[in-house]
Amino acid sequence: MPSLTEKTQSGIAAVLAGERGGWRGRLLFAGPAVIASVAYMDPGNYATNIQAGAGYGYTLLWVVLLANLIAMLFQALSARLGIVTGKNLAELARDNFPRPIVWIMWAVSEVAAMATDLAEFLGGAIGLALLFNLPLMVGMVITALVTYGILLFERQGFRPMELIIGALVGVIGLCYLAELVIAPIDWGAAAGGLMTPVMPDAAALTIAVGIIGATVMPHAIYLHSGLTQARATTHSEAETRRVLGFSNTEVVVALAVAGMVNMAMVMMAASAFHQGHAEVAEIETAYHTLTPLLGAAAAGMFLASLIASGISSSVVGTMAGQMIMQGFLHIRVPVWLRRLVTMVPAFAVVAAGVNATQALVISQVILSIALPVPMVALILFVTRREIMGPFVVGPGVRALALIGAAAVLGLNFVLLAEFFGLPIPFLAG
Repeated sequence: MPSLTEKTQSGIAAVLAGERGGWRGRLLFAGPAVIASVAYMDPGNYATNIQAGAGYGYTLLWVVLLANLIAMLFQALSARLGIVTGKNLAELARDNFPRPIVWIMWAVSEVAAMATDLAEFLGGAIGLALLFNLPLMVGMVITALVTYGILLFERQGFRPMELIIGALVGVIGLCYLAELVIAPIDWGAAAGGLMTPVMPDAAALTIAVGIIGATVMPHAIYLHSGLTQARATTHSEAETRRVLGFSNTEVVVALAVAGMVNMAMVMMAASAFHQGHAEVAEIETAYHTLTPLLGAAAAGMFLASLIASGISSSVVGTMAGQMIMQGFLHIRVPVWLRRLVTMVPAFAVVAAGVNATQALVISQVILSIALPVPMVALILFVTRREIMGPFVVGPGVRALALIGAAAVLGLNFVLLAEFFGLPIPFLAG
């Protein structure tokens, strides 16, 4: 993976040595969580959030909050692993697990990377196709060219990539801030939905399962540890603790922004669709319905945010795929080859005539199968003193991680059971 520029590295060293302070010094440590946060604003979230808002108004906002808190915990643990050990999650798995397990983990993670890219790539392409009235295949070609162009900035190091991804995240955030201004939000109902855990019926539980069950993304867990592993060279326990403090702050801020974007999606859908259009469930339908309800500006910003989401998350997915392959196999492939391999399934799906929304659903099922691999490995490593030393997580954090993992993995099982038509008693009726 690329590194930081000498200027950024010297600035980080000056901060740790106490020679530089202030908010500009803290910003030198920012970037990894911003990149990882893209996974929580990818196109896969759009359809679920639209369904939640359209079908149940503001009622399921508390589920989005809960999902975001779980994401914060696991991304913080991933960053902690990279900072303390100087290795990423895939490298530690290669060094500590038997070879057959490593090969299985790599294979599952590669499939997950392709499934992730399928959702992200399709999202950007759908946005471009709708905004400019293009065939979906043309939108995919444009998305491929733009994401490849952005990936070329890797040659300049991490910092340019972090700034580009940060700018795209800013576009998503600004679009949804504008949506909240345009849409007539019932802020009292939104506050109630955020603070009051309510599950109206079995169908609402199904949507809640989708929100939480696909929250923690496999590639984001791998990637965050890699983005922090060599960011700051520390020479004492105190310096390491300071870097961890910077990292935890960034995780909270970046994931809070991602959470607010997801909440804004639900609130926009609740305001626009819940009364009279509760059946809206697909991205294309949402766009066409938004135009007469809230105007062309609202619909255009919805697509602009979707395009920014698809492009940024596709770039991040490719970066994660590179890190996974390099970590597990010690093999680095050219970025163009990595980009080609991960986007081939998306082109194949569209060429076969598969419905884009159905393809997004299938990709989430694949991610549900792959998620236990990095999540369980992460918990195993951060709770082992021989790996983490004095920075091993305490009993409280360990308990929270186990509860969060049990919740996410349990809900992923529900998603899989539903997809394959297995009976689930508490979802009956």
